[in-house]
Amino acid sequence: MDLSSLEIFLAVAEEGSVTRAARRLLRAPSNVTTRVQALEAQMDAALFSRDGKRMTLTAEGQVFLSYARRLTALADEAQLALKSARPQPSLRLGTMESTAASRLPPVLARFNDQNPDIALKLTLGATRELARAVLSGELDCALIATPQGEPGWLSAAGVDAGDLRQARVYEEDLLLVLPPHHASVAAPQDIRLPALAALEPGCTYRQLAERWMRGRTDLPTVEMSSYHAILAQVVAGNAVGVMPRSVLDMLPWKVEVTVHRLGPVDTLLISRRERRSDPLQAFERIMLPPDAPPAMLQ
Repeated sequence: MDLSSLEIFLAVAEEGSVTRAARRLLRAPSNVTTRVQALEAQMDAALFSRDGKRMTLTAEGQVFLSYARRLTALADEAQLALKSARPQPSLRLGTMESTAASRLPPVLARFNDQNPDIALKLTLGATRELARAVLSGELDCALIATPQGEPGWLSAAGVDAGDLRQARVYEEDLLLVLPPHHASVAAPQDIRLPALAALEPGCTYRQLAERWMRGRTDLPTVEMSSYHAILAQVVAGNAVGVMPRSVLDMLPWKVEVTVHRLGPVDTLLISRRERRSDPLQAFERIMLPPDAPPAMLQ
């Protein structure tokens, strides 16, 4: 006997009718009748008593009913056990904190909706560390930042970019953020604050701000743990902060601040050229438009 025969038997027993069982199983009534008759012949017993179109279980059918339910339940249990034993596909995604906060929520929601069987593992970090983690195989892909017009940025940071596939996905407007009543800024000498508040040393945004302020040895960098902490230092008048406009716009602060634009910065999706797993390609289909111009891919 096979599982489909047991499922047909149970449907007829529960519905009390070949017609209703056929409708439930999306089968032809003649097919249901044939399968029931074949099962009865195999078991050498009349499982149903037929009264016109009504089907009722015989004494033998009642005995067989409990076994049929146990057998189908055992088959379901076996399928679940095999499914749980299979390794679950996963995507190890690295991202900058700014991108995770301002860009990724709708992207990750869409990815999970379209790929419920893929486990998404998210790692936050700075550009330099994320790129190195992709190259070492610790991450499948990462979202990092590089200034526009500087293709050698990663190489200058000690990252072998030749092994990376790079796709531009966002453009950020990088800002210096100053207290509300600070005078406008055109050059580093115009800053009247004791420090620069930024994230960790591997952060591209921090490096660009430090490069712009080169020569201001009296303006040390104070490392902060989050953009909320950076903005708190700015509002308190303790530092000039650096962050992309997309992050500043989403922070729940009502205080007006003064900003100075440092220029556009690209957010790149990077991965190893030779490692094109199915989860990675599924993520790329969401991040990259199907008609992406060749300039987006390197």
